[in-house]
Amino acid sequence: MRLPKEWIGHIAKGIVENLTQKGLMELKISKDGSVRELEQMITEDLLVEDKIDEEVRQILRQYETDIEKGRLDYKKLFTLTKQKLVRERNLIL
Repeated sequence: MRLPKEWIGHIAKGIVENLTQKGLMELKISKDGSVRELEQMITEDLLVEDKIDEEVRQILRQYETDIEKGRLDYKKLFTLTKQKLVRERNLIL
């Protein structure tokens, strides 16, 4: 996860407060409950990218020998493979 876990709570709280203050969101549950729900959604979304990254690493292990010999660029392969998986699964990262 690219964000420290401590930040997620602060971000969620800020979003809920901002949206309610501006009248863009009406709470049907408590403010704390809304913040917890948003924290969970943000965390789940960030974990999707972590799972994709791990899947890409597993795929690239097949080409470990070629990468070590310098025939293939790991960083470039990682980026291209990740983009392909994201496109195939219609994800937005």
